[in-house]
Amino acid sequence: MAEQVLIGARLRAARLSRGLTLDAVASAAGISTGFVSKLERDQVAPSVASLVAICAAVGLRMGDLFEPPRSHVVRAGTGAPINFGGSGAVEQVVTPGDQVQVEVIHSRIEPGGSGGDDLYVLDTEVEVVYVIQGRLVITLGDERHELAEGDTMTFRGSDPHTWANASDEVDCEVIWVLTPAP
Repeated sequence: MAEQVLIGARLRAARLSRGLTLDAVASAAGISTGFVSKLERDQVAPSVASLVAICAAVGLRMGDLFEPPRSHVVRAGTGAPINFGGSGAVEQVVTPGDQVQVEVIHSRIEPGGSGGDDLYVLDTEVEVVYVIQGRLVITLGDERHELAEGDTMTFRGSDPHTWANASDEVDCEVIWVLTPAP
């Protein structure tokens, strides 16, 4: 007996991401609402024809339902080294290189470490910094923001900015999230 492939969660996610109701999908596919509901819970096995109709209704290619989940694990300390020109920082990209929607960087900044005196910009729409430990100063234009452990700041990467460890004695550890990836 062939093993049943679970596709319900992907169908439901596609439907919800497009703001469609069960009734709308059922109507577009020409099947009952109850059948779509059971399919999303992996309680029924659809015919090829009904699956093609449902995929069309939710905007999925049929092959998308059967692809293995995409994931990528980066173990602690194994990210790709990166340097945007700052000093006194050890930085690693912890997202895979083929990821273009978002880039996550883990930085450990020693006392006195900084992005430099000159403000710079990145080719990103959104930049987020989260302070894991220590204190970080973000200079954004002519504004100065001191962030402490647990603080988060969001701004446009295209706005001139720089950063510095606010302590003369303690390392600062931060996570940067850039979207889209530069």
